[in-house]
Amino acid sequence: MLRTSVASCLRQLNNPLVLRATQHPPISVRTFSSFQPTLLSSTSRRPLSPAFFKQTARTLLTDAAPVVSRPASQEAWKRYGITAVTVAGTVIAVNAFFNRETRDSLSATERSYLHESFMYTGGGLTLTALVARSLFKSGTAFRIMSANPWVVLGVSLVGSIGTMMGVMYTPPENTVLKHAFWLGFNACQAATLSPLFFLSPAILSRAALYTCGVVGSLSYVGATAKNDTYLYMGGPLLAGVTVVALSSLAPMALPLGLRGLAITEAISLYGGLAVFGGFVLYDTQKILQHARMAQAGAIPRDPLRESVSLELDMINIFIRLVQILAMQQNRRK
Repeated sequence: MLRTSVASCLRQLNNPLVLRATQHPPISVRTFSSFQPTLLSSTSRRPLSPAFFKQTARTLLTDAAPVVSRPASQEAWKRYGITAVTVAGTVIAVNAFFNRETRDSLSATERSYLHESFMYTGGGLTLTALVARSLFKSGTAFRIMSANPWVVLGVSLVGSIGTMMGVMYTPPENTVLKHAFWLGFNACQAATLSPLFFLSPAILSRAALYTCGVVGSLSYVGATAKNDTYLYMGGPLLAGVTVVALSSLAPMALPLGLRGLAITEAISLYGGLAVFGGFVLYDTQKILQHARMAQAGAIPRDPLRESVSLELDMINIFIRLVQILAMQQNRRK
């Protein structure tokens, strides 16, 4: 499972969407630059005057096309309703398809262990989002990535793997050190994901909502299925995430044509989405199994360690949904 987490972390850090976002300036700079030839040609023919600046500013403000078109309130609520119905329908459909034979209700120990694991997962994702937003707003992430993005990604990769191993192998009795590694792990994830804020907030919010729907439905299926139903998936999922990681790194190492690049991108995108969705099922049932083992005294009780795997699953699903939504938006233009 450690190799799976490392591979998923590697896939996230080498995501082309993160690199592409840092290599292009914001759209507002390109839009403003389209007015430069007119201004320069005008100033070369006649001297500048206050009236000229007043007329030019009024022209730019009134005649230019609006940059952002906000949907009407009725249309916005309609979209929210469709999204909510889609998420609810996904939960019902996935549960009906995967969970024909349900187990008995969770015991108090299993329920508590699962609850604490998801609490740490939600707290880590919230911390990652807040730190990533702060790095983006301060401009720190853009300056660092513009200097040398590969060095930054390499340092983030080493930091993420190191802090993740610290969380997994530090005994739960050492509370301070274990939580320090956990905070460092989320900080490394935030530094890597901060360039995603160059994208449209609508894409990020929709991807976050879809991620919650997918993870919520799959984790519900895993929690209500019979014991050990999906634990057999560990080996196939490890092989699948290896294929996804290799398909992500192949364009950087092999001279592929356009068709080869399209195939590897599809494997990395849609294959990765299926693989990490399967990991949500697997990790949920693994948490329940560890809860029973901890109750029997076979292993120590460590929900913080369990949360790292779930957090990596959600981050990888979120990144792929962002890519899919961004591709759909580009096709409409």
